[in-house]
Amino acid sequence: MNFLGRSLHQYVKSLAPNVSKRYIRWNSSKCDTKGGKGGKADLRSVLAEKIKSEQERLKKFVKEHGNTKLGEVKISQIYGGMRGIPALLCETSLLDPNEGIRFRGFSIPECQKQMPKAECGDEPLPEGIFWLLLTGNIPTAEQTKMVTDEWNAKAALPDYVKKLLDNLPKDLHPMSQFSMAVTSLNKDSKFLKAYHSGVKRAEFWKYSLEDGITLLAKLPNIAARIYRNIYRDGKGCDEIDKKLDWSANYGRMLGFDDPFFFELLRLYLFLHSDHDSGNVSSHTTHLVASALSDPFLAYGAGLSGLAGPLHGLANQEVLDWIGKMQKELGSKNPPEDKVKEYVHKTLKSGHVIPGYGHAVLRKTDPRYMALQAFGERHLPKYETYLLVKTIYKVVPPILQSMQKIKNPWANVDAHSGVLLRYYGLKEMEYYTVLFGISRAIGVLSSITWHRALQIPIERPKSFTSDALMKFVKGKVVKANAITKVIKNRKIVK
Repeated sequence: MNFLGRSLHQYVKSLAPNVSKRYIRWNSSKCDTKGGKGGKADLRSVLAEKIKSEQERLKKFVKEHGNTKLGEVKISQIYGGMRGIPALLCETSLLDPNEGIRFRGFSIPECQKQMPKAECGDEPLPEGIFWLLLTGNIPTAEQTKMVTDEWNAKAALPDYVKKLLDNLPKDLHPMSQFSMAVTSLNKDSKFLKAYHSGVKRAEFWKYSLEDGITLLAKLPNIAARIYRNIYRDGKGCDEIDKKLDWSANYGRMLGFDDPFFFELLRLYLFLHSDHDSGNVSSHTTHLVASALSDPFLAYGAGLSGLAGPLHGLANQEVLDWIGKMQKELGSKNPPEDKVKEYVHKTLKSGHVIPGYGHAVLRKTDPRYMALQAFGERHLPKYETYLLVKTIYKVVPPILQSMQKIKNPWANVDAHSGVLLRYYGLKEMEYYTVLFGISRAIGVLSSITWHRALQIPIERPKSFTSDALMKFVKGKVVKANAITKVIKNRKIVK
């Protein structure tokens, strides 16, 4: 859409401040509400009913099928990071190799179509995703607003958290600060107080839910304060605007006022909210929570896992690689043949192409496609975005020609950093904090469900290498003995 030759994005940015602010607030008098009407049941009531029915259903299922085997474990899997071993429960999402992630059975396109959105917006509100992951139901617009209102009401940070963050060195990594602040909130944990007061195990989920809601409400405030302290000399807004949703308030506290950036935040926080429980941050959070640590401690541990370069730094590596390509080729959007040459050069040097391939997926990540669609709508002529499209055209055929590559397709990280940079969020080491805000939606929902189902402490069996070798040797001896018996029987016959 153009206004006097300018894009809609440029037009909104040029509006007078008071008009722009009204647009940013998605003025309800001019926009149609999306997501349904008339939803009055509150989250706690809906969830309580869901948990009651699920407890009975799963109790019956385990009683009838508890001895059913899901598969066998290979020694190569033990030495290979337990890759593919079916051993974890995750009620909130399921990662399919061919379809990508499904949130409570809903694909990303289905969520984008059916979930409530900000007025005048196109992307699902993360508040609605939280409702979906907890209850399994698509919320109405009214139910989603209930979540928004509660998060806004609980967003303020305690003074001790503010002092903690304000006194940390500016050169301390943002994720270290983020984890410390989240962990410190356990001082006010309702679950911790309930546990020590002797609350029954069957009630644990209620207090875990309260802690989860409190943490989610405060995460944008914590993350924005870290950003301002490190990159803006502590200057900026730290007050919640109760007329705005979770993502818009986060963007505002970061110092942005572009409604399209707020839309990108909604999309990003939705897409990264959950990815089953086998990834490092989700599994770490579950593992620590299984010891009945409160949600603040559990997610603080999960954030430490997310900070690892093999998990949460991928989009930064994509931007770094793209930047080196642009510099070496002398163009923000080099031609396709030059991109091919650079890709081959990268592979020949022994490096991977960042943003391509995935441990589970065997097709283009649907999250990548959602971000690409956003780019097509809002920044179709941005040179680095056009380069990302060229890379997507060039890389898969090259990787497909390599026999060892199982998945040559793009994942979400191939796109996300480029979009964030376009809107002015250029501090790459901060990107993992943004990831951490999003992932909390899924793992905190899972903690509530694990406690509702009374899943016990996690304690898998481990082996030494010598023990494995002894086991294999014993199987070989036994197999040889069986073979010898069979041969002797044939001779007797």
